[in-house]
Amino acid sequence: MELILEKKYVQARRLMEEMNEVDLAEFLEEIDDNASMVLIFRLLPKELAADVFAYLEHDFQQKIVEGITDRELAGIMDELFLDDTVDFIEEMPASIVKRVLKNTDKETRQQINQLLMYPEDSAGSLMTTEFMQVDDEWTVARAIREIRRQSEDKESISVLYVTDRTRRLEGVISLREVLVANDEDIIRDLMTTDVICATTYQDQAEVAEDFKKYDMISLPVVDNEKRLVGIITIDDIVDVIEEETTEDIHRMAAMQAPDDTYLLTSPFSIVKKRFMWLIILMILSILTGLIIAYYEDALSANVLLATFIPMLMSTGGNSGNQASVSLIRSITLGEVEFSDIGRVIWKEFRVSLMVGVAMAIVCFGMVSLIYRQVLVSAAVAITLFVVVVAAKLVGSALPMVATKLRLDPALMASPLITTIIDIIALFIYFNVATRILGV
Repeated sequence: MELILEKKYVQARRLMEEMNEVDLAEFLEEIDDNASMVLIFRLLPKELAADVFAYLEHDFQQKIVEGITDRELAGIMDELFLDDTVDFIEEMPASIVKRVLKNTDKETRQQINQLLMYPEDSAGSLMTTEFMQVDDEWTVARAIREIRRQSEDKESISVLYVTDRTRRLEGVISLREVLVANDEDIIRDLMTTDVICATTYQDQAEVAEDFKKYDMISLPVVDNEKRLVGIITIDDIVDVIEEETTEDIHRMAAMQAPDDTYLLTSPFSIVKKRFMWLIILMILSILTGLIIAYYEDALSANVLLATFIPMLMSTGGNSGNQASVSLIRSITLGEVEFSDIGRVIWKEFRVSLMVGVAMAIVCFGMVSLIYRQVLVSAAVAITLFVVVVAAKLVGSALPMVATKLRLDPALMASPLITTIIDIIALFIYFNVATRILGV
């Protein structure tokens, strides 16, 4: 910035050429003045500018596009990999999209339009068509010649995808295997035919699971006739995993994930994402008030009972949340399915018995020591035991049921579980207390 402010642009350009494109993108995003940001961006060499552009947040990309000429825009679009271009276009207003498409060649426009046709969260929307494809009849020598000729325009060449003359995916072969083979060897004889691949309309979460399960760096995407149409690379899957995790975190807090970063999301948009769940939880919480009102006579007869309501509700909610979070994570990782519900409930039941007994003993001792009322202590301790057992069973069962109903198990997390357990805890407490104390 000092060099820019001193108008030493040549020195600034040399310094930026030595920087990592991710660091440069962060540097640009920290500049408050749009004109200065565009000026600095224009100093970058064309290839580096395209790399930096791909790492910018969408609102900064829009500012860059609005500040450069059509010729400069065409240069950036020409250098960008196709999946990055599509990702950029999907987030831009219509005026920007129109300008971008106007400054791309006919073939690129056709590829962009093809990728934009796929559903937002599908493998087709993630893939790039810039991959290294080799014919199964080629020799190793010819394959190497083609790699050298085409590699500059390909997003990844570490894995080569082998097809026949109709573009049907026949197998894969690593660049390393090609380099160590003899020149006269035929690709068909070297390739691996057991290929893990995705289909164009497969959900991105399932694709991410395949990447994790098979420890892959790229995955071929085929159509219904098993023709190779693109590949998905690990950098795009990292973004998917972050997106899916963000959605789960927001759902576990009883709200929808925002469409943009927190600071760029308007207050009205945040209200829309949160309001409905707050209303639902508020209505459920009214039931706790109705239960307390119903047992008003019992509270009047022994006011001390009201002292333990917050503790019982809190402990029940915490117990249920422990079980639900464990199950939600296990379901997300594919460790548990609905068919395992019997084993899950049996395990949580045994856990709840041990935890419940230990907590009930501690609770009985503390309440007896502080209040010197054995019957009240017994009522609270027994309630605590039953509530812990009920909470862990509910907390483990609801996420499993959600998967059966094809709902996101993250919906059955903290706020909803806590509210349900609050109602159960109060109902159990007053029933136990009225019977033991006779009020």
